[in-house]
Amino acid sequence: MGLFKTELHRNPAVLADNGGHWKGLDDLEIATCAWVSWFNDERLHGELDDRTPAEVEAEYSDSDQAKAA
Repeated sequence: MGLFKTELHRNPAVLADNGGHWKGLDDLEIATCAWVSWFNDERLHGELDDRTPAEVEAEYSDSDQAKAA
């Protein structure tokens, strides 16, 4: 929760990218879903050689299928 609060609620640049300060619960829920999607699929991760989690997962899936064939 700390990372989420810092990134989505306290970071002015992220606030601007995600629609600014929330006007209600619906706005917050939409922004939360977008942030979780970005965090899980699109962010560059240093431990993954600056690749996205989605890229690493796709590479693993492709290599796993190749081993099975």
